[in-house]
Amino acid sequence: MKKRVVGYIYGGRLSKEERIFLKVAKKKNIQLVMINISKDVNLKELEKKIKDCDIVYNNTALEFAIEFKKTIEELGKKVIDSSESYYFTEDKWLFYVKCEEHKIPTPDTILLSDEINLVKRELNEFNHWPVVLKRIWGEMGEFVERAKNTKEAIKVINKFWDKDNERLPIIAQEFITSPSYRVTVIGDKIVQTAIKENKGWKKTGVYENKFKKFGIDKDLRIIINKMIKISKMKVFGVDLMKKNGKWVVIEINAEPAFDFFENEREKLVCDVLTLMKKAAIKN
Repeated sequence: MKKRVVGYIYGGRLSKEERIFLKVAKKKNIQLVMINISKDVNLKELEKKIKDCDIVYNNTALEFAIEFKKTIEELGKKVIDSSESYYFTEDKWLFYVKCEEHKIPTPDTILLSDEINLVKRELNEFNHWPVVLKRIWGEMGEFVERAKNTKEAIKVINKFWDKDNERLPIIAQEFITSPSYRVTVIGDKIVQTAIKENKGWKKTGVYENKFKKFGIDKDLRIIINKMIKISKMKVFGVDLMKKNGKWVVIEINAEPAFDFFENEREKLVCDVLTLMKKAAIKN
């Protein structure tokens, strides 16, 4: 069988995960072309890198990776997942709107104004205390804070606006007391579950150090199937919580972590490369 050539976008140093990808790719007769976007990659170098690639896989959540995705797509190569997924995974307000449209349960959420007096009124009318405030763009828990009253909320909002030197949109979301549940999807299959447990209220993976698995019930399977359909993504993680015993979706993550359970990491990498190989044949 013809050896498939897969471009592999990553950032920074060659990590343990990159080494696992290289190891598994060799076993599966796949040539990985490593594209380090943390280095100075100009357009000509990028064109040369992807020239013989059947398909390109992005495995970095660095914000500027979106520009490389767009560029590679413009040069005629398919990227998994595509640049279009960015607007679904990174814009927290748009994600909420999409979930509402498709009847996927989420925490109660509002988009706040950029005028502080209007914000005070909106928060009082929303009347969910404590409230979680999130800038619509951010990662790894950045620009996410909790406030127990209007005074605290205004202080947080002003801090967000001062920190990034512009008034980027902020959402207010009801606070839910619950562990965080991660479901990882590759292709159209659920390949892993993990409960993120921690004493702190933030539930992003960076704050966690202990994980355990959980089962998929009928309601959750319906939710995940909807997420697969509407996101059109091939490799992603879904973060959920439980509100009054019912599942609610918090966010969807492109480039999900594969290191919740180290003994399963190579298997997940193998699943990704199998997906890439099939996609390359169809492409």
